[in-house]
Amino acid sequence: MKKASQNTRSTGREATPARRAAAKARGPVVAPPVAIGPRLRHARLVKGLLIKDLAARVGVSISLISKYENDRALPPLTVLHSLVTALDTNIGALFEANWTGVDYVARAGSRPLLAAAGIGESAGVLLERLVPNGRGHLLQGNIHIVAPGGGNMGPMLHEGDEVGYVLEGALVLGIGDTTHELQAGDSFSFPSNVAHTYRNPGPHVTRVLWVNTPPTF
Repeated sequence: MKKASQNTRSTGREATPARRAAAKARGPVVAPPVAIGPRLRHARLVKGLLIKDLAARVGVSISLISKYENDRALPPLTVLHSLVTALDTNIGALFEANWTGVDYVARAGSRPLLAAAGIGESAGVLLERLVPNGRGHLLQGNIHIVAPGGGNMGPMLHEGDEVGYVLEGALVLGIGDTTHELQAGDSFSFPSNVAHTYRNPGPHVTRVLWVNTPPTF
C-alpha cells in the first residue's frame, strides 16, 4: 500500500511541469467576448451625455451608438478609441472581465487578448495587454497583433506620446503626411496628437510592442 501511495505522489509531481509546459505552449489567452454595451451606456450616463451628444463627439450616427450600447455591433478600433476618449475611460477598462495576473507581473500565457471589430477579417487587430487592469497607471502597454492586410482602419489622434518596437512582421506606419515602412527590429516614437495610422502589408501576422501615455488603450 505504501508503494502505491508513493507512486501516486510521484505521478502528481511529474504532472505539474507538464501542465505548465502545455499552458505555456498554448500562448496568450483570448479573452471571452465581453458585453461592453451596458458599460458604454453606464459611462455615457455618468458623463451626463445623451446618445446624440456622444454621437456628435465621436462622429458617428445616433443609430450606431444605440447598436453599440445594445451589443448589436462592435465598434472598430478607431471608433472605440474615440468613444473611450469622449467618456474619460480606456479600452482595457471597458473590456475588463476578471484579470488573472498579479499587480506587478503578468506571466506568459496569462495575458488576455482584446479584439475590436474585424477579428477574423482583414481589418482584425488584437491587443495583448501587458499592464494589469486598474486605475493609476501612467503608461499603457500592449502588443498589437495585426492580421495580414489588417490595420487600425483610419487615422487616430489624441493627447499623449507613443513609442513602439516591431517584434515581427512588417508595418506601414503613417505619421502625419509621412509614411514609414518598418520591419522587425525597427522602432518609432511620435506625439499622439499627430494623426497616425498603421497596417500590415505582408502575408504574415505582425506583432508590435506599443506603449503610450496617458493610458487610452
